[in-house]
Amino acid sequence: MALEAVTAVHYRTVSINTGLCKGCGICAALCPGVLSMAAGGKAVVANQSLCTGCRNCENHCPDFAIFTEVD
Repeated sequence: MALEAVTAVHYRTVSINTGLCKGCGICAALCPGVLSMAAGGKAVVANQSLCTGCRNCENHCPDFAIFTEVD
C-alpha cells in the first residue's frame, strides 16, 4: 500500500478591533510582516497573506483587540 502526501491549505484571518486597541505596539513588534502601527497610533493589518496563524499577536494583546481565525 502506497502512502500519499496530503497538503492542507489553511486560510488565516487577523482582525483588529480599533475601538479596543490602545496602540501599545506589542503585536507589531511580535509580527512585523503582518501587523504595523498606523499614523493614528493604532495597529493595522499590513499583509494578511504572511500570517502563519501562530496567534502570538492575539495571545499577547493586553487590550484583547486582536482576533485570529484559521479556516
